[in-house]
Amino acid sequence: MSSITQRTSGLVQRRTEAIRSAAADKERESGGEEDEARRGEEEDDDKGDSKETRLTLMEEVLLLGLKDREGYTSFWNDCISSGLRGCMLVELALRGRLQLEACGVRRKSLLSRKVICKSDAPTGDVLLDEALKHIKETQPPETVQSWIELLSGETWNPLKLHYQLRNVRERLAKNLVEKGVLTTEKQNFLLFDMTTHPLTNSTIKQRLVKKVQDSVLEKWVNDPHRMDKRVLALILLAHSSDVLENAFAPLQDDQYDLGMKRVHTLLELEPEKESAKPNTNELMWAVVAAFTK
Repeated sequence: MSSITQRTSGLVQRRTEAIRSAAADKERESGGEEDEARRGEEEDDDKGDSKETRLTLMEEVLLLGLKDREGYTSFWNDCISSGLRGCMLVELALRGRLQLEACGVRRKSLLSRKVICKSDAPTGDVLLDEALKHIKETQPPETVQSWIELLSGETWNPLKLHYQLRNVRERLAKNLVEKGVLTTEKQNFLLFDMTTHPLTNSTIKQRLVKKVQDSVLEKWVNDPHRMDKRVLALILLAHSSDVLENAFAPLQDDQYDLGMKRVHTLLELEPEKESAKPNTNELMWAVVAAFTK
């Protein structure tokens, strides 16, 4: 009798161990999948880039706007200044530093909701950290529209002029020089000398242009929520900064027409509706709404 009991208990123990082992294997597999997904989210779309050549949204938009040989943006572009400030807000949101306040029961509009500091952990980027510090220390909080204006220095309130981020284009260009994308030169414009930053690494610029082109051509998914958030933000913010056209200029006429048609499809989306869908970045759509209102 005791031997039967021992055999039975041994069988139960083996079964229990087998179940535990299977559960552990399953947990390891799911954990591996989660880790892989997390790594996939963190990886830059530009595969093969080193950390030094991973660009922020601001740097990508500026790079699209810079003339390769001359090393400066168009004198007629009066949109890129505010566009770069919008890029900062979206970059901070994508990095988990900023978010919009809760919409509440009555569901406030995107442009009436305040920007909240979610985390004040340093980003490693001086411009982003400077903007984050302003947003964190400001009480009461401001809206997305207000922050774009304040960071651009477009305010009539002299007490808020200290929020302006100065020399943003020059500082971003210097970042790109440090990353080996641009170089620094002096050019004489009759009455004054100007520091310019011609392109020195055409591979990175070509990769950036191809990423934008592919997103609305070969890799077009016809659904903004299936697109990579960073690529979607890049397209919308490059358009708001009036530099998106530069990415499509090299295309053949039929590809150009198709690409711009799909870009307009994205531009015609209603930010309020899109932000209400699951797994969206509300602050990104608030920035889009600020530029399209």
